[in-house]
Amino acid sequence: MTKADDSQLTKKARSLKFLLRIKKSKAGRSKGRISVRHQGGGHKQKYRLIDFRMEKLNIPARVESIEYDPNRSCYIALIIYKDGEKRYILAPQELKIKDEVINDEIVPLKPANRMFLKNIPVGTFVYNLELIPGQGAKIVRSAGNFAQVMAVEGGYAHLTLPSGEVRMIPENAMASIGSLSNPEHKFENLGKAGRMRWLGVRPTVRGTAMNPVDHPHGGGEGRAPIGLRKGPKTPWGKQAFGVKTRKRKKYSDKLIISRRHHKRK
Repeated sequence: MTKADDSQLTKKARSLKFLLRIKKSKAGRSKGRISVRHQGGGHKQKYRLIDFRMEKLNIPARVESIEYDPNRSCYIALIIYKDGEKRYILAPQELKIKDEVINDEIVPLKPANRMFLKNIPVGTFVYNLELIPGQGAKIVRSAGNFAQVMAVEGGYAHLTLPSGEVRMIPENAMASIGSLSNPEHKFENLGKAGRMRWLGVRPTVRGTAMNPVDHPHGGGEGRAPIGLRKGPKTPWGKQAFGVKTRKRKKYSDKLIISRRHHKRK
C-alpha cells in the first residue's frame, strides 16, 4: 500500500462551510435499477465549489491554505481576494501559503496566475484550459497534468494536450500557468480492496468466470480462452477494443491538428 506525497497540504486546514454542497450518492442507479455497474457505497463526501471561471480580473488574491478534495485527484487552494471574497481554485505544483495569485490580460509567469493564451510565451506549461472564452476551464484539470503552448497564430493558440493531441484553442481563452499538484497520484497503490470500497467502487467479476447467459466470455469447461474471432466483447456483445466512438463529422474536428496517440491492444 502506498500513499501520495501530501507535504504540500496545509496541516489542520478546515473546509469552509459556505463553499461546500451536499453530494447525494445514486450508486449507479437510475429509477432504482443499476444502470452503471460497480458503483455504490463509498465514504460520505461533500462537494467543494471550485472557481473554474476566475473572472475577477486584476484583483490580487492571497493563498490561505492548500487542501485535499475527495472529488478530484489534484489538491485545491483557498484564496482570499483583496476585497475579502474567498474562493477555491485548483492548486498547481510549487504553490505555497501566502503566495499571491492574480488573473488578468498579462500577468507574471508564476504558478496559478491566469491570463489569455495569446500572451503566454511558447513552451509554457498551462492547465485549467478554457475551450470557449469566458466559459470556464473545461480540460487539463486532473493531478499532475499540463498542456504546452506550441504556437499562437491566426487567432488560435496551438497546444499539446496531456493525451498527445495537438489542438487549436481561441487565443482569447484563458489558462493558468504551471502544472497541477499531486503528480504522484497515478503511482499510488491502493493496497487492499477496502480502499477501493471507500472510493465507491464495488467488486468486478471477470467475464470468463460467468455463465454464457451472463457474458459473451462465459462458459466452457475449465479455464477457456475468450474464443471470439473479433476479440473481447462487453457484457452487451459490443466490441471492447479498437472501436472508434467519436462522431465522424464533429464540429471540433477542424480544431484538431494531430490526433492523440492510440495504444494498440
